[in-house]
Amino acid sequence: MLQKNHCNNHHASSALQKRIFVTGGAGYIGSICVEQLLEKGYSVAVFDNLSEGHRAAIDPRATFFQGELADRSFLEQTLRDFQATAVMHFAAHALVGESMLHPSKYFHNNVVGGLNLLDAMVATGVRHLVFSSTCATFGVPDQMPIVESMPQRPINPYGESKLIFERLLPWYEKIHHLTFIALRYFNAAGASTRFGEDHRVETHLIPNVLNVALGKREAVEIYGTDYPTRDGSCIRDYIHVLDLAEAHLLALHAKESAFYNLGTGGGSSVYEVIECCRRVSGYPILALEKPRRPGDPPLLIGSSERIKKELGWNPQYQSLEKIIQSAWSWHQAHPHGYQD
Repeated sequence: MLQKNHCNNHHASSALQKRIFVTGGAGYIGSICVEQLLEKGYSVAVFDNLSEGHRAAIDPRATFFQGELADRSFLEQTLRDFQATAVMHFAAHALVGESMLHPSKYFHNNVVGGLNLLDAMVATGVRHLVFSSTCATFGVPDQMPIVESMPQRPINPYGESKLIFERLLPWYEKIHHLTFIALRYFNAAGASTRFGEDHRVETHLIPNVLNVALGKREAVEIYGTDYPTRDGSCIRDYIHVLDLAEAHLLALHAKESAFYNLGTGGGSSVYEVIECCRRVSGYPILALEKPRRPGDPPLLIGSSERIKKELGWNPQYQSLEKIIQSAWSWHQAHPHGYQD
């Protein structure tokens, strides 16, 4: 159902320029982007099947459609009913390990479901897409930090499924005049005041470390302590989810299609993350050293020079301390997550 708009005609038409349809808007990054869009005065519809997301993570100011990317006709109907002017696409399966066990699940949802979305956009005249992609499309890069021009060689079906969808986009631009921005990033972390990270299967390091402080886990595991890094543990690029949200908002105004990497150009080791969580939480978090996991690169960091230069992205929350403090505050306020 459409939200009522009581503005005069001039304002009504400008409001119609800002109607954003967010797939996966009940998930971790999607829910915070929805919140930030609403704060900036956009009208927002969330399209989610709630398989990974949570009903309680949907900002009450947004319109909610529960549905599947596989249901092309319902996608079309909801895009049309909401009068969407742009789409932000977060609705993807994103567990690397699971993708190695169930590749079909990943190709069906991330590729076929994404194709349904593109076709529904074409059918309803929506011509601007912001796609939440991943640096996993690069696989194990030849050098660091990762820049956009480097070869993309995914090493798992998750990364492959995202790359296949990326490759569809320039064709839809050429043939259907659809403008797109694809944002590739690794480790979203942190929280806003209201919304945070609550995965049913939690694979991310920061929430798993904080779960020890919350008494929900005995210890956190460190997989591999003999990597060629400054302290022997893997180094990853962590970006505050509010900085990610800002990049997605900037992408809405991009006039030309582009692929952008989002990273800090720096990175934090597993030991550094655990130590920072100890400082922030005040808890002596137990860490167990385990053997390496197959396929874990020692170092993954991305360069954001291009998006800074072309879209003016200026991350505000880049210290690991700020990221973990925001996550810890949210987890303390929501010790059982969204509980749905």
